[in-house]
Amino acid sequence: MNMKPLGERVVLKRLEAEEKTKSGILLPDSAKEKPQEALVVAVGPGKETDGKMSKMQVKEGDKVIYAKYEGTEVKLDDVEYIIVDQKDIMAILE
Repeated sequence: MNMKPLGERVVLKRLEAEEKTKSGILLPDSAKEKPQEALVVAVGPGKETDGKMSKMQVKEGDKVIYAKYEGTEVKLDDVEYIIVDQKDIMAILE
């Protein structure tokens, strides 16, 4: 099943959290913080204002950082996604 976001929404797939700290200590699942890095899976068409469509700044395949407490978590075909507004994406990682 495909998911096609509407308006200025973006579908993200969260990247995996680190398994251990920089000093080499293994982290249990309960201690891992949810990462704010994600992969863009789908992008909406943009928002229409005065007959003009706004340009989306991200595209499928971009690796991004998004605002920590934003978005709606959705599970589809046993895969977890986050749907956020484009304004909640803070940076594109290159």
